[in-house]
Amino acid sequence: MKLLRYGPVGQEKPGLLDATGAIRDLSGIVPDINGAVLNPAGQAKLKALDPAKLPVVAGNPRLGPCVAGVGKFICIGLNYSDHAAETGAAVPPEPIIFMKATSAITGPNDDVIIPKNSQKTDWEVELGVVIGTEARYVSEADAMAHVAGYCLINDVSERAFQTERHGQWTKGKSADSFGPIGPWLVTADEVPDPQNLPMFCDVNGKRFQNGSTKTMVYGVRYLVSYLSQFMSLQPGDIISTGTPPGVGMGQKPPIYLKDGDTIHLGIAGLGEQRQTARNYRA
Repeated sequence: MKLLRYGPVGQEKPGLLDATGAIRDLSGIVPDINGAVLNPAGQAKLKALDPAKLPVVAGNPRLGPCVAGVGKFICIGLNYSDHAAETGAAVPPEPIIFMKATSAITGPNDDVIIPKNSQKTDWEVELGVVIGTEARYVSEADAMAHVAGYCLINDVSERAFQTERHGQWTKGKSADSFGPIGPWLVTADEVPDPQNLPMFCDVNGKRFQNGSTKTMVYGVRYLVSYLSQFMSLQPGDIISTGTPPGVGMGQKPPIYLKDGDTIHLGIAGLGEQRQTARNYRA
């Protein structure tokens, strides 16, 4: 299934994408696409539906974040060997973990807002892992049973805030609009191998990132198990798993987003996002 949320900001309704590409309304079945419906029982209920009998959503509505009520937005840094190389950093002996504020979450095609006083706002195409059942001290062998599905994420980053302002990376990752997720959540049964997904990111029509989840240092199975040793993972939590090379910071000279720039990114099978960068305006 491809589960989504559509409608104006703050008024999104649950839906699914049918085999023809039409949006079908789920608001008569579930209140939202959140942790409460992403467990095996909730997914089974949705999979039993006949999409053809659900109301068709007319027009071309705005798509909201594909998961509502995200409790934790956990990110993994320097998790692609080729990305670590372009930044001049060593591959970490254990995953680098940081948090992205949930207030950064936005729809897949909403504007990316360049923060006040920003000079180095950057792009990062990433695979998102959505948790379906609570994971606490799980083994690698059992880890995938806790995954509800996957989504596309743009881990937008302000590099000066992240690396030049001291302290944790979170301050460079958490501005409003820095977490576009979606367009939809693809359930795990439709992604047989999350470690073999081509991914790309274009800025102003130029291809900058052209990678694959094959080059992840720490794969999905390992990350779910690893993170569960330090914190419980709850239904609806999202793990953003790192980015391949081609970010603006890695260009020579570096290139950063400016007002009016367009960003187009995608992961095979998980859909695409299109955003316009806009300067912050009070």
